[in-house]
Amino acid sequence: MNNSTDWVVVPGTPAQIEAVVRQCRRLVNSRALVAAGVSAVPIPGVDWVTDVAVLIRVLPAINRAFGLTPEQIERLAPDRRVVVYKAISAGGGMLVGRFVTHELVARLLRVVGVRLTAQQATKFVPIAGQAVSALLTFSALKYVCEQHIQQCVAVSRQLMLPAPEVAQGA
Repeated sequence: MNNSTDWVVVPGTPAQIEAVVRQCRRLVNSRALVAAGVSAVPIPGVDWVTDVAVLIRVLPAINRAFGLTPEQIERLAPDRRVVVYKAISAGGGMLVGRFVTHELVARLLRVVGVRLTAQQATKFVPIAGQAVSALLTFSALKYVCEQHIQQCVAVSRQLMLPAPEVAQGA
């Protein structure tokens, strides 16, 4: 892994945020297409393993692109760190600024569980079912990742606001 990406800072302007969003969406599209291709194979369970593997790689990459990995957040000035943690807790960002684990991804996949259950059922219908399975996988992964991107955008926008005043002598 390239350590230079660990030094990415939180995008500080609307244009920088949009550039990171475009970069992340390209990454999500390419990885979701791979997962969709795997889901078309009628072998039970392979698609679930692939979905988890994709998310375990893509979600931290999105955090990194926004400068919101746990390590990157710890490098922020204390007042900025407070803003990040408040924005994360207010926005319900389950994976923003956190280490992405199998357990977190499994919890996240429950959000799109109905789609993925339907995807499992359809894959055994020859050709058309496999196409539907691939489409459901692609859309479910895109949905999860888009929600994460939007949470990162919200945190980045909060960081563009002036830092909170620190009370002296309190």
